[in-house]
Amino acid sequence: MPLAMPKETRHRTKQEFVYATLRDAIMKCELRPGERLVIDDLARRLSVSSIPVREALQILQSEGLVTTVPHVGATVAPVSRESILEVFTVMEGLEIVATRVAAERAMPAELDELDQIVAGMDRMLAAGLHEMWADLNTRSHVAISRMTGMPMLQEMTEWVMGRWDRVRRLYFNGVLVHRVEHAQEEHHAILRAMRDRDLPTLEQTVRHHNQGALASYNAFLQANTDPIEAKSGLA
Repeated sequence: MPLAMPKETRHRTKQEFVYATLRDAIMKCELRPGERLVIDDLARRLSVSSIPVREALQILQSEGLVTTVPHVGATVAPVSRESILEVFTVMEGLEIVATRVAAERAMPAELDELDQIVAGMDRMLAAGLHEMWADLNTRSHVAISRMTGMPMLQEMTEWVMGRWDRVRRLYFNGVLVHRVEHAQEEHHAILRAMRDRDLPTLEQTVRHHNQGALASYNAFLQANTDPIEAKSGLA
């Protein structure tokens, strides 16, 4: 089966095209943790030579998304406890800064836009469309980072949200579906604190939001010793 091609591939070199395609597939868990990445097979599926595939795998390895196993070759990197801790630690720090600066600088129209995203999340939650809720959740975090007017912070937020997307897809049925209602209540609390410019409450809510999510993942990992792929429900 051919890999799904990412959007906006125009003007890419073959190496960039292969890199973007494989990275997108890893982040979406279309290529699952531990899955072998056979260069000749990938080259055939992507209709390129082996050289851009090999180069793309080297870049992905430098990003920690691919590992090389002796006598096996390249495989998709696992999602470890340490990597989950790192994601939520970095995300918490970025969100504390982003929400504070956004609360101080955001125009009413920008907060209204964020309100509309959160309202859309309410609708997805009510309809049981948790995947679409999660997509809007990512969009809300990026929207807040954009309000800061800090391009570096926005870039870093988009990067860490990409890592979170991979975690939440992999652990979807084990964690996210059980936490989503409480998480949505926290999103409303964050939005209220931003509108009120209540910075102490805002920081406390953001910390609680991230640390609560991390605790849910840790509790799931402690209760389940089988490979997470068997628990995620992702086909």
